[in-house]
Amino acid sequence: MILAWVKGLHIAALILWCAGLVALPLVLSKHDVAEEQADYARLRRITHYGYTRIVTPAAVLAIAAGTALIFLRQVFEPWMFAKLVAVGLLVALHALVGHVVVLMSERRGEYAPPSSKPLLAVVLATMTVVLTLVLAKPVIPDLTPAWLDGPQNRQLPLEATPT
Repeated sequence: MILAWVKGLHIAALILWCAGLVALPLVLSKHDVAEEQADYARLRRITHYGYTRIVTPAAVLAIAAGTALIFLRQVFEPWMFAKLVAVGLLVALHALVGHVVVLMSERRGEYAPPSSKPLLAVVLATMTVVLTLVLAKPVIPDLTPAWLDGPQNRQLPLEATPT
């Protein structure tokens, strides 16, 4: 029963997080350096509150629930580690979106957000990779060197701990 609740929380948080990573760059691209103060303030509020009160908490919940699922299901397979690398890229993209939100809000009239197309392309490609790895669970060879798989039956190269 707990597994179903954690998985549901994970999926719901992922939906919010991924939707935010798509929506925020689109909203930021609507920013015009010459816009009126009222329009700028509205856009700034939308992006700031969206990022800090919806997208970031959803990201934290998605990662926490996903981590719990790894241990609940004991999924320690190479495809899972590849997925975690892709999730790490999503986290970096999340930070980049947050950086643009901050730059736009702190430099009114001086900062024009970059085009949303390249960022959206990378975000959507990364989301596709994550989804493909989760659904297909491809067989990926284990590239871990043999010496990392088990103990070496050697002493640590340190002197005895002083008492």
